[in-house]
Amino acid sequence: MQGRPIFRQVETPACRSQRRSGALLSSLALVMLALPVCASATLGENSSSTESDRATMNGTLQLLPAAKYTVHEIQTPSGTTIREYVAPAGTVFAVAWQGPVMPDLRLALGKYFDRYIAAVAGKQTGHRQTEVREADLVVQSSGHMRSFSGRAFLPQLLPQGVAVEEIR
Repeated sequence: MQGRPIFRQVETPACRSQRRSGALLSSLALVMLALPVCASATLGENSSSTESDRATMNGTLQLLPAAKYTVHEIQTPSGTTIREYVAPAGTVFAVAWQGPVMPDLRLALGKYFDRYIAAVAGKQTGHRQTEVREADLVVQSSGHMRSFSGRAFLPQLLPQGVAVEEIR
């Protein structure tokens, strides 16, 4: 045994943080895929599925008219609120969520979900928040156990005069 060098790998705080970020991202992706199939109307599509979404989630639906759009707000039994922002033509231009349970983003983002996952996988994100900002898609999500919030919107579909800050 004498004369053999003993090597020990030293992990720096930066390596540890990077490993945790990767593990968190992987866990988040798995959780989103494992969530039950219930969500709100799909981003970029017609809002006609709002009532079936409400029934699927066993939630309550409230319509909140605003000057340039209508908000379809679904309150789930788990306490999560999902807001669908619908333009006068009936297209969902934004979705926002807040509550103790993360909604099923695969259904909420629809055809944009794969782009969101690909963009998040390629970025180093904070422990509690992710952001994807592209020309035609913005998704911001944050939270920790029992406290999630976020929003997704399509800038090109925002009704004229609607500020991004209104989506919450």
